[in-house]
Amino acid sequence: MTDDLGLFTDPDAQQDERPRRRNAAAAAAARRAKRRRKRTILWVVVALVLAGGGAGAYYGYRSLSGIGSYDDYAGAGEADVVVEVKDGDLVSSIAATLKEQDVVASQRAFTEAGADDARVTGIQPGFYLMKTKMSGEAAVTRILEKAAKITPLEVRGGYVLHDLTALDGSTTKGIMSLLSDASCVELDGARKCVTVDQLREAAENADPVALGVPDWALTAVTSAPKENRLEGLILPGLYHLDPGADAVGLLKSVITTSLNRLQGYGIPGGSDKTGFRPYEVLVVASLVEKEGVTEDFGKVSRVIYNRLAAGQLLELDSTVNYKLDRPHITTSPEDRARSGPYNTYNADTKGLPPTPIGSPGEKAVKAAIAPEDGPWRYFVKCETNGKSCFNETFDDHLVDVDDAQQRGVF
Repeated sequence: MTDDLGLFTDPDAQQDERPRRRNAAAAAAARRAKRRRKRTILWVVVALVLAGGGAGAYYGYRSLSGIGSYDDYAGAGEADVVVEVKDGDLVSSIAATLKEQDVVASQRAFTEAGADDARVTGIQPGFYLMKTKMSGEAAVTRILEKAAKITPLEVRGGYVLHDLTALDGSTTKGIMSLLSDASCVELDGARKCVTVDQLREAAENADPVALGVPDWALTAVTSAPKENRLEGLILPGLYHLDPGADAVGLLKSVITTSLNRLQGYGIPGGSDKTGFRPYEVLVVASLVEKEGVTEDFGKVSRVIYNRLAAGQLLELDSTVNYKLDRPHITTSPEDRARSGPYNTYNADTKGLPPTPIGSPGEKAVKAAIAPEDGPWRYFVKCETNGKSCFNETFDDHLVDVDDAQQRGVF
């Protein structure tokens, strides 16, 4: 029997049931409100991340979620290790690299230790000598020390591959010697370097493609004299070297970096308007770098192109001295009488030398791509500041030569 009318139900029991229903409904409403609050918090975190406030969102989420612990080593570390910071690396990327190489126990050990040090966000690209198993605090302290960064290779305009000997017997290191010096690193008390002989062996005999030589230079490099075939492919600038790389790896690294710079200067893309191949423009740029001061680059470039167009010998002392491994610009009659593909006074070597004669800088490259307009075919240094006088005829050129000598310019 049912009691639809409630005739047989205890009235006191009905009164007790109503508060229980109200309490249950209130509890359910509270649970729903709590879920809504959690969802709101999560969406706020997401919004912060999307708005670029990732760090604030992360720490806010960590506080709300109770996350706080992380792994961290104790002490200053154990074995030496070289770590690379790449161009564009964020602090989180650096921390990930350090964790991968076991410098720190966790990424957060590094990021937490550096959270209050603004210098951490300014860590520069390059290679750093660190240690394994460092505390986050020790890792931050070490990577910010000047001594931790491995000194990069610096190449300046006009540098050549091989050492140069001056008239007084002093030696200027070439790129190969400088590259060898920059490759050195001391790991756990043992000094490791790639020797000059190892670099020369790779430069002369390794597959040019393995060395990073581009397609547009491959034919010329392959046919060039072995000891000179990489000349001009390492431009001025700083190069961050991996001390763990072998000779081929080091050369490929600097050539690849150099070619990226060269592309920005206009080779190979801007070479078409010169009527010469990209590699030939690079050779012209190296001559410009050696023969004039920066203010005269555009005119020197025009002289070279004008002589080539006229079928005239280039007659540049810089090419003669290049093969003699000498840094000065003047030559003797005996020097100019020597045979060889770099003697541009020799009738058998009409045209450009087979390779660049040094490392051309940005302004020399741009002058080779876009020389100044003019009829000049001769020039001579006629000012003590290094500037030259330019002439269309040889007779006028001789007048300027005589005047400069009388004034003691050279």
